[in-house]
Amino acid sequence: MTSAPVVEARNGAAPARAATMLSVHDINTFYGHIHALKGVSLEVEQGEIVTLIGSNGAGKSTTLNTIAGLLTPRTGTIELNGRSIGGVPAHKVATMGVAMSPEGRRIFPRMSVLENLEMGAFTRGKPDPADMERVFDLFPRLKERIAQKAGTMSGGEQQMLAMGRALMAHPSLLLLDEPSMGLAPKLVETIFATIVDINRQGTTVLLVEQNALMALAIANRGYVLQTGKIVLADTAHNLERNEMVRKAYLGEE
Repeated sequence: MTSAPVVEARNGAAPARAATMLSVHDINTFYGHIHALKGVSLEVEQGEIVTLIGSNGAGKSTTLNTIAGLLTPRTGTIELNGRSIGGVPAHKVATMGVAMSPEGRRIFPRMSVLENLEMGAFTRGKPDPADMERVFDLFPRLKERIAQKAGTMSGGEQQMLAMGRALMAHPSLLLLDEPSMGLAPKLVETIFATIVDINRQGTTVLLVEQNALMALAIANRGYVLQTGKIVLADTAHNLERNEMVRKAYLGEE
């Protein structure tokens, strides 16, 4: 179960009638001949935590990778603060304020914690000391391990590093892909509490997560993906109470 402060954060995290930061409309993404995303549309307002939930292979990571510019949609539009980013290369999307912490962390194992964090700031030319301090405030363990090779750290520490590296780009929109994967329950609570802190500090979050219970506990709104299509969209509170969601993703009979 998630802690009370994390749950409370959802109820007041996003302002009513906030400006739309991310608008995805009717995107279709393919892997060769495989039609992975089928007319996906979603919106993320400034200041929100929005979550995408669904089973393995539903298209959650593909959606994030398409937004981030790692994949190009065949049709449809993606706009960030009113500017088209559909088909824009990933490194240029990053300079526009989008950063992603990918599934599987993908840290640089032979580099130190400090070097990994510095790599996160590459789109800005050089690391901002204020961003580095923010990361260390959110993840004190990283400061303790600053000279350690990233590949020798625990899974939880590597997840902290992946998120910290993304934050070094000073994003306005943070894409998080399965941040709880492979972590012990206590560490999962810590990671989700930190996501709330990041959001409270002003970063909008789009979260992909198989732990639907935890994701809905901290989110303002959510979308449910099945076989490449959005099948439900609602407030997180309503999705928690939805019978189909409870049976399919919250483990209830």
